[in-house]
Amino acid sequence: MERIAVFPGSFDPITLGHLDIIERALPLFDKIIVAIGQNAQKNYMFTMQQRRQFLEETFDDFDSVEIDTYEGLTVDYVMAKGAKFILRGLRNPADFEFEKAIAHTNRAMTNKEIETVFLLTSSGKSFISSSIVRDVIRNGGDYTILVPNAVKASEEQK
Repeated sequence: MERIAVFPGSFDPITLGHLDIIERALPLFDKIIVAIGQNAQKNYMFTMQQRRQFLEETFDDFDSVEIDTYEGLTVDYVMAKGAKFILRGLRNPADFEFEKAIAHTNRAMTNKEIETVFLLTSSGKSFISSSIVRDVIRNGGDYTILVPNAVKASEEQK
């Protein structure tokens, strides 16, 4: 049976922290689906098309990484894809508390069929978040140390 994990998020934009988690999770799974969620309540800096392009360019050479988009409950998407794992990165204790509640809810909703796997972000990247990157970009700061090349190239073209 293929071990498929879904790594859900808004990826607005993808950061080196996201990249770190995915690269370190590759040996654990046969396939990782990086799933861009759509939340109508959120105001995104980058369009869905841009976010998908950033991810596709970043993972172009990774055969076991698939990029997709979804709406609705993450757990419903995970089950529809035939995955048994949700991959999440943890930067700090606050992330753990937030993610723990979601993991317990997802497990209850799926009759224990879906397991959440947590990886700690590498210490040198644990301070990076998409919201920090967006703030740095909005204020004209040097965001290039926080994101993969695909995001750098996009912003340089503006």
